[in-house]
Amino acid sequence: MAYFAWADDMVIDGGPIDADHRLLVDLVNELHTATSEGQGRAVVETILHRVIVSTQEHLRNEEQIMAQMGFPDLDNHKIGHKHFMDQLWDLEKKLQAGSITVASQLSSVLRDWLSLHIRRNDKELLRFQRRQAREQARKGSASSMAPSAQRAVGLGKPATSALPALPAGKPRS
Repeated sequence: MAYFAWADDMVIDGGPIDADHRLLVDLVNELHTATSEGQGRAVVETILHRVIVSTQEHLRNEEQIMAQMGFPDLDNHKIGHKHFMDQLWDLEKKLQAGSITVASQLSSVLRDWLSLHIRRNDKELLRFQRRQAREQARKGSASSMAPSAQRAVGLGKPATSALPALPAGKPRS
């Protein structure tokens, strides 16, 4: 059984945001498995580096999507992102200083942060997108919106996959 299982209530866009979240969940489970097998110290440096790089890219992309949509709580969301990155960098410093508990700490920090952040904070983005789509549908004048604004609120797409796609050419970790 996985240490941290992906669940349906964690779905945000059925696309790039969820793919990033799933990658981080996989990394948590990979680390936890290694730790359970007594190999945590052997893999923690590599996994922590992958987590930091993947998380930085994910947060940058997520914030870009939020900005494109005009998400009203973007500043607070960024504060949460910064706090999480600070936690990861603190763990990196502990690892470099020789701490032997970083693997277990990283597993816990990732599991807890991902679970809460996705289910609470990132769901706000989904709710905002759905409100925007309902408002546009009520107005009945989607054609009067600029095409980029239509894409940003996901008009014409199912509610669970209505967030805009990332710009082409963005590499994925």
